[in-house]
Amino acid sequence: MHRVSFAIAVVIGMSQPTLAQKAEIEAANAKWIEFFNKGDFAGVSSLYTADATAFPPGSAMVRGNAAIGAMWKSIAAEVGDPKLMTLDVKPLGPSAAREIGTVSLKTKGPNPKDVTAKYLVIWEKVGNDWKLAADIWNDGQ
Repeated sequence: MHRVSFAIAVVIGMSQPTLAQKAEIEAANAKWIEFFNKGDFAGVSSLYTADATAFPPGSAMVRGNAAIGAMWKSIAAEVGDPKLMTLDVKPLGPSAAREIGTVSLKTKGPNPKDVTAKYLVIWEKVGNDWKLAADIWNDGQ
């Protein structure tokens, strides 16, 4: 019985950091959406590491948080109302994590359409904050 209790305590102890990482990453995602919807692309770029890389579909890599903020500003001219759904967060140690999820957006213009994409991001803990280090997405679910 003592061994079973110890095993349960170990499993619970190991899962708490994972749950904390997921909650912190989802909070950072909420900030990303808030900044994007307000048109605050300096705020969006602040959520990326200084040396982050984005991999937009069909385009060249975008390097550095300032360039990534400018990229999102140009994308926002065509789409809006992002909704993120975190499907999985896998810790890659105490200061890194991988997130998989989906995003839905609406195109702008006279006949708005719903657009969906899937994404994979690598997060790094910088000080007390989780920041995006690599960001890749493509169409579909």
